[in-house]
Amino acid sequence: MKVVFMGTPDFSVLVLEALVEAGHEVTCVYCQPPRPAGRGKKDRPSPVQASAEALGLDVRYPVSLKGPDEQAEFAALNADVAVVVAYGLILPQAILDAPLQGCLNIHASLLPRWRGAAPIHRAIMAGDAKTGVCIMQMEAGLDTGPVLLRQSVAIAAQDTTAILHDRLSGLGARLIVHALANLAELEPHTQSDKGVTYAKKIDKGEARVDWTQSAVEVDRLIRGLSPFPGAWCEVDGARLKLLQSRVVEGAGVAGEVLGGLRIACGEGAVEILKAQRQGKRPMEADELLRGLEMPDRLG
Repeated sequence: MKVVFMGTPDFSVLVLEALVEAGHEVTCVYCQPPRPAGRGKKDRPSPVQASAEALGLDVRYPVSLKGPDEQAEFAALNADVAVVVAYGLILPQAILDAPLQGCLNIHASLLPRWRGAAPIHRAIMAGDAKTGVCIMQMEAGLDTGPVLLRQSVAIAAQDTTAILHDRLSGLGARLIVHALANLAELEPHTQSDKGVTYAKKIDKGEARVDWTQSAVEVDRLIRGLSPFPGAWCEVDGARLKLLQSRVVEGAGVAGEVLGGLRIACGEGAVEILKAQRQGKRPMEADELLRGLEMPDRLG
């Protein structure tokens, strides 16, 4: 098929590569503009832009798609379908209507649960037992369109957002290739009005650990915010980013260090398995403790 691809972050790269490998004609790739990054704050292309350019594909990164010129350029591509995954811009109706068979979105949740910006983070933080990927026919509402395909995956006790992100990205790539190959036979299913939840964008203000919460809640926060923005606590006045944890037996005053990196919570305890000091690389617990003296209690 003649495909326009619209995506920006790492999550979208496997999908783009899968479409090319499947033999589709990717006529153009849309992504977010390069952003300042690194110490020099030089403009850095998004992961999708870098991948598309390496594949020799035409790349566009308009700041908006609301203008008539941008919409006319998009329509002139005469695409059969647009595949959208974590693009980062709201698509006006003129864009949604332009491809012959509309715009298909790859969404990393089991809709209607976790519509919105951060479905992987929120699923882990909420303690969901499973999540998945939906291939959705896009419409004007926020992730409200009919679902053509869905597949669920279990969320394991050790899963972080990084781990689940990679698993769902691969699943999304496989599902969209299947969807395009069988588009005429797929039956759209209207989303239920029941069970709707919204995965609001992660606020860095959520990231500081509250040790008075239960160990289960603290563990979910750490895993759900790993690697970005990273749940954190203070040790000797400096931030310690917590990247991997598990619930363990133990009891004490909330924040009490029970030994090593086992920390008492409001109920139960967590063990920190991986963390990162400011200005340092991520480290496993044993290595971290060789250069870090833990206080008796964390605030």
